[in-house]
Amino acid sequence: MLECNRYSHIYFGCKRGRKIENRAQYGIGMDMNRRSPLRIPGIITLFAFETAARIGTLSRPAGKRRVSLSMLRSMDIRTMLPGILLLGLLAMAGCAVNPVTGKKQLSLISTRAEIAAGDRHYVPLQQAGGGLYTVDPALTKYVERVGQRVAAVSDRALPYEFVVLNATSPNAWALPGGKIAITRGLLVELDNEAELAAVLGHEVVHAAAKHSVQAMQRGILGQLVMVGAAVALQNSDYGNFVLGAGNIGLQAVGQKYSRDAEREADDYGMKYMHAAGYDTAAAVTLQEKFVALAKGRRPGWLEGLFASHPASTERVANNRAALAKFPAGGTLGRAAYEKRIAYLRARKEAYKEADRARQLLRRSPDRALRAIDGAIRQEPREPLFRGIRGRIFMRQKRYQDAVRAYDAAIKRDAGYYGHYLGRGLAYQKLGRRTRARNDLERSNALLRTAAATYALGRIALADGERAHAKRLFGAASNTRTELGKLSREAYVKLDVADAPGRYVSANAFVGKGRIVVKVTNSTRHEIRDIVVRIDAAVNGAKLRPRLRQIPRLRANAFTVLRTGIRHQEKGKVDVRTHILRARAAP
Repeated sequence: MLECNRYSHIYFGCKRGRKIENRAQYGIGMDMNRRSPLRIPGIITLFAFETAARIGTLSRPAGKRRVSLSMLRSMDIRTMLPGILLLGLLAMAGCAVNPVTGKKQLSLISTRAEIAAGDRHYVPLQQAGGGLYTVDPALTKYVERVGQRVAAVSDRALPYEFVVLNATSPNAWALPGGKIAITRGLLVELDNEAELAAVLGHEVVHAAAKHSVQAMQRGILGQLVMVGAAVALQNSDYGNFVLGAGNIGLQAVGQKYSRDAEREADDYGMKYMHAAGYDTAAAVTLQEKFVALAKGRRPGWLEGLFASHPASTERVANNRAALAKFPAGGTLGRAAYEKRIAYLRARKEAYKEADRARQLLRRSPDRALRAIDGAIRQEPREPLFRGIRGRIFMRQKRYQDAVRAYDAAIKRDAGYYGHYLGRGLAYQKLGRRTRARNDLERSNALLRTAAATYALGRIALADGERAHAKRLFGAASNTRTELGKLSREAYVKLDVADAPGRYVSANAFVGKGRIVVKVTNSTRHEIRDIVVRIDAAVNGAKLRPRLRQIPRLRANAFTVLRTGIRHQEKGKVDVRTHILRARAAP
């Protein structure tokens, strides 16, 4: 955690005893000892200038204690901008007191922005986590009630929300602003209401103590360093890099919390449990259970809860020691919990069959279908099972049956992206492009995926919407998957015609009184109808431009063109080449 340092500050034009009217008159500087009205944590001040120096933004002559405006005037504004952005952000920052721990810490993000980030990413993360568990609404209401009971005694008032996700993998997470989720896979592992309160209290602390926000702040600083590196190295527009910082809240959820953050969440979570009237001994039994499960390497646990909340005997010992501050003896709630979880526990085998169907999907669709039909017989109300059935039919190329399966899933849960994605892809296979487009756009509205975006690109291309298809392929190409590879290839095929010089190069060579041009195809596609223009001047006299056409050029291949231009070997020759036209092979 970054804390405030009272000795190192950035200051703007601080001349002692004078009121600053014009900051540009006095320059911008950094003083390592003097106080100023605008205070920045010292470690971040040093980090800012170190970053600026590394990316070529600022340089400080030997023996100088400050960077003056006169130095800045001599620098290229394009390389200065990243450092200015970083320093500007830090200048707007302040030191705030953490409402949970009482410690001072860096504050780049306001409470309003924190809540907005949580609101913005809550639904997409629910979608990515399996969607909402809808079969037993009473269970979700119960979890919400327990969560709000714990949140009510927290040290920070936030718009807390609690949902149950329809996922077997045991997990729980908190977004900035108090948006919290727990999976049904974790609920069936708990033994009483106090253990549920321990899990939710732990997540409440992560939100209240701004642990997720601190991850966002680290991401923002890292994004600004990336801006600087990109501008300095590529000298290109940096707008896209800055906009990328808007997704840091989403990235922060999957990050592993630090040991300090986990220690705080455990300790203050027990404090909140005690204040809410729960038996704090459940926090100890919960951690003991997690350690046992981690040692057993249960499937789903390592990539789920333990990925961001690592279990350890140290945490068990810390919680046991905390009982001295927060004594056991409150509500355990075993009977109440068993009553609320009974319906889900009774269907545990159905979800096991569904998980088995997923595993069998690729190697044996017929066995997968039998498994999911068994799960549906045990729990006919579960929309997830109908969606898995649709995926199996897609694997078997039974596209009309897949549509019917997804219809049944959407009838039971109209708010999950996966059902619309599956049905849209089935409609696409059936050639019903309008219905496919509607479903795929609905899927992307809930959770933007490469699969839906790539499919929409294919539909747009089939409908003659070339520019729109190119944008969609470009958006879908930003994934390191086979689908991302296909999207990049589709994008390149369209972009070759728009910007042939990006993919085909022409280099002139002069020798022995002749000029030849080497034309190279740098793509993985055959390129056709390449037109090269050669402009040459000999001893300052311009020659007639030459046009040469190459009917086809294989992927990653080159050819050498004879231009027909001759000259005296001792003459001064200037040659320029241009790729005028090209198209990718279908």
